Amino acid sequence: MDNDQSYLSLLSKLKTDIADARLKVAFTVNEQLLELYWKIGNNIQNQRNNEGWGTKIIDKLSNDLKQSFPDMKGISPRNLKYMQSFAEAYPLFLQAPLAKLESTSSILQVPLAKLPWYHHITLLDKVKDGNERLFYIEQSVKNGWSRNMLVNQVESNLYLRKGKAVTNFSTTLPPSQSDLAKEIFKDPYKFDFLNLADNHFEKELEDGLVGHMTKFLLELGNGFSYVGRQYPLEIGGEDFYIDLLFYHLRLRCYIVIELKAGKFIPEFAGKLNFYLNAVDGILKHQHDQPTIGILICKEKNKIVAEYALKGLEKPIGVSEYNLTKAIPSNLKGSLPSIAEIEKNLK
Repeated sequence: MDNDQSYLSLLSKLKTDIADARLKVAFTVNEQLLELYWKIGNNIQNQRNNEGWGTKIIDKLSNDLKQSFPDMKGISPRNLKYMQSFAEAYPLFLQAPLAKLESTSSILQVPLAKLPWYHHITLLDKVKDGNERLFYIEQSVKNGWSRNMLVNQVESNLYLRKGKAVTNFSTTLPPSQSDLAKEIFKDPYKFDFLNLADNHFEKELEDGLVGHMTKFLLELGNGFSYVGRQYPLEIGGEDFYIDLLFYHLRLRCYIVIELKAGKFIPEFAGKLNFYLNAVDGILKHQHDQPTIGILICKEKNKIVAEYALKGLEKPIGVSEYNLTKAIPSNLKGSLPSIAEIEKNLK
């Protein structure tokens, strides 16, 4: 038995070492590829500036390089233009490999060289502001986003929404917890995967989010673990129900989400504060951080929300949600059903 345990321990260590080594090799190969592409792009850019080259030169370069390196991929005219754009966007790339060095310069603090080439192409196409692009680079590396996930986050304007919720976190949480919590919550939340009329009710909103839990979790962001819906709490012999209860793995705390299909009013904050006290008293474990609440409303007045949260002892945030693909209430009843569409097709 001891031999079996020793073998399993050794096997586990070797598997970890191999996985780490393969990851390092992947990062190294990616860094070398990006360095090569930057050099090619920088040389093209310099020649165009010095000689006034036109775009036809890039086509000629592509053909000549393919003849010299027939088995090499990635030297099409289109890709060469991206290399030039890449060198132009990050002029300091070679002077300081961004995956390794630290600097006071904001661009040098971004793990630029850890991001795959096609992620960079996506950002060069879709994001023109330099600071916004650096934000998506950081988030992609930190969260391990695929290219499709990156596109989704860019198109949902995450840069403008992340950390924008109205909160009282700075006065109710320790600084490290407060900063992380502010970063995690958004405003507004995009629920464009829901098919709801304009005058929907809270139950319809809740049904839709639970029915599309995977998409809801993607919109909430990494770290949210679903605990339950209409989660029951018995307090003083009375029953109360939390709309949605989550646990956040990075914050190490419960997250209470209350949904409101109308405009935010101050009374909502008081009720959520009550729920947070109850969760801390009943569910919170010894090593959990204080429970956080988030009110997600159809509409809010920022100033009213700030006054409502002021003085509360529990950490609460207030955000709006958008249904960008919502069906207007006056049209919902007149739209054909799936059965009617299929009948017409036949």
